[in-house]
Amino acid sequence: MSPVPFRGAIPDGLLYDAEHDMWVRREGTEAVIGATAYGIFRAGEIIGFTAKPKGAEVDRGRGLGTVECAKTVLAVRAPVSFVLLAANEGAEERPAILNRDPYRDGWMVRGRPTAWDAEQPALLDAAAYREHVARLEPGAVIE
Repeated sequence: MSPVPFRGAIPDGLLYDAEHDMWVRREGTEAVIGATAYGIFRAGEIIGFTAKPKGAEVDRGRGLGTVECAKTVLAVRAPVSFVLLAANEGAEERPAILNRDPYRDGWMVRGRPTAWDAEQPALLDAAAYREHVARLEPGAVIE
C-alpha cells in the first residue's frame, strides 16, 4: 500500500475488473477498455503504452498490451475476451493522457467481445468497485 492514499474517480456507467483494475464500456457490438484511475495509481505514472496489433485475439486475463512506468514495464490484462479492432493511437503517442483522463480520452483499446455473456457477470458495477477499492485503501478519497 502506498503511503499516500488513492484519490480519484470511479465513474458510474462502466463495468470494472477488480482483479486487473480495468474498466469496460459497451458501445453497441463493441467494448471500449481502459485502466482504472486506481490501477494507474497502483502502477505509478504511465510514461509509455503499446497495444497489441489490430486483429489480435485476446483472452480474458491475458495481455492486451503493455504500459511503461518509471521503474517497470507491465502487461495490461484484458477484463474480457475480445478481438482488437483499434488501439488508442493518441494514448500510444502521448501516454500522459492515460494518467490525466483514463475514462474518456485515455481509453486503451476497442474490441469485439468474444465471450461477453459468459464473462460479463464477473465484472463489477461502479458501486461494488468503489467498495473494493475502499477495502484495499481505507484512506481513499473516491470522487
